[in-house]
Amino acid sequence: MAIELKAYNPVEFLQNEEEIVDYLNDAYADDDPSVFLVALGHIAKAKGMVELAKVTGLSQENLYKALSGETQPRWDTVQRVIKALHINLKAVA
Repeated sequence: MAIELKAYNPVEFLQNEEEIVDYLNDAYADDDPSVFLVALGHIAKAKGMVELAKVTGLSQENLYKALSGETQPRWDTVQRVIKALHINLKAVA
């Protein structure tokens, strides 16, 4: 009997704020900045991309592109997404 494997989708596991914060912190710790953007995209999908587009004033297409990890979005785009998701970033020594 063959085992059927399903592709891992992190969006399915982002169920509460603690999981979201841990996921984003882990992504930020990676040396590759695109990992953070992709993680932010997963969080955006978990929260609802349609609503996020309305709040940020960005199109869904632009959000998907900016959070794909394949482009380098402008900082103001990333900042608008972070604020719309009610995520606070802070530096800690």
